[in-house]
Amino acid sequence: MEPEFDDALTWGLRGYVRRVTEELGLTGDCSYVQAERPAVAYLALDGRLPGFPDRDVALLWDEERGWVAAVETHSGEDVLVQAHFGPDVVPPPSAVARWVDGLFRGERAAPARPSSPRDARA
Repeated sequence: MEPEFDDALTWGLRGYVRRVTEELGLTGDCSYVQAERPAVAYLALDGRLPGFPDRDVALLWDEERGWVAAVETHSGEDVLVQAHFGPDVVPPPSAVARWVDGLFRGERAAPARPSSPRDARA
């Protein structure tokens, strides 16, 4: 049974990262998914974060923390975490895209969650 679960995890995670990539308007050529435990994903972003004009930006995802935004160090071997999406490990791809847009505008917090279904429709 375990291989079937691993296959489902792999396909599910790849599909999720693909949807996030599409919401961000990226091609997905610079993404990586490792479904083996601990599951992780890497997604290179276009652009630079305020305060880091000469460093590449990426989204990193893992099954325990969810999404974080990071900038590469000058050596290119390490990353500096700049922002964490929040407590939701698998937020909707559209929420991730809004969060990333905010990061590029200099906002570091995750978008506020609606407190009720009626607020979500507003």
